[in-house]
Amino acid sequence: MKLKMSPNSLFAILLRSPWWISLLVPGGLFALARLFIPTAYAIFMPLPFLVIAAMAGWRQLRAPSQSRIAQTVESARAMTWETFSSAVAEGYRRDGYTVTRLTGAAADFLVERASRTALVSCRRWKAARTGQEPLEALQAAREARDVHDGVYLTTGEITDQARAYAARHQIRLAQGPELLGLLGAAPRR
Repeated sequence: MKLKMSPNSLFAILLRSPWWISLLVPGGLFALARLFIPTAYAIFMPLPFLVIAAMAGWRQLRAPSQSRIAQTVESARAMTWETFSSAVAEGYRRDGYTVTRLTGAAADFLVERASRTALVSCRRWKAARTGQEPLEALQAAREARDVHDGVYLTTGEITDQARAYAARHQIRLAQGPELLGLLGAAPRR
């Protein structure tokens, strides 16, 4: 069984924060602990936070830069549908998925790995702004095929209404860094 950290826990928040913020917490905790307990014991109190700071720093070091993400988004927008869809399919295959192309308007691929299946919609990847309608079509296709997950890939902006709909129906919105990783163009800074 895989344990999942609560997204609002202190450790999860620190993992999402800049690494130096995660380093301030153990410094303050050590200083506070020294007021109440001997220094020999106070040294051990901030250790979990030091581990979190190291993890956050490692993640941020390996994350692609904003300029690299923007460059990938622009190159994806310049691709033809055939090139883009082939790159997406190859990205899923590289990640260990079995990819089946679909012909419907709501979804473009059925991807499977282990016992999980997902419908992927990416035909409107060039749309400057995505509303709720394509997500509703994807959700209807998920229900019709009895598929676990839905993924909507885009290089454009997603409206707040569409984001709320995606959250309600557990549709994953793939943009920026995830698109960069999927297209296989994720070299480090």
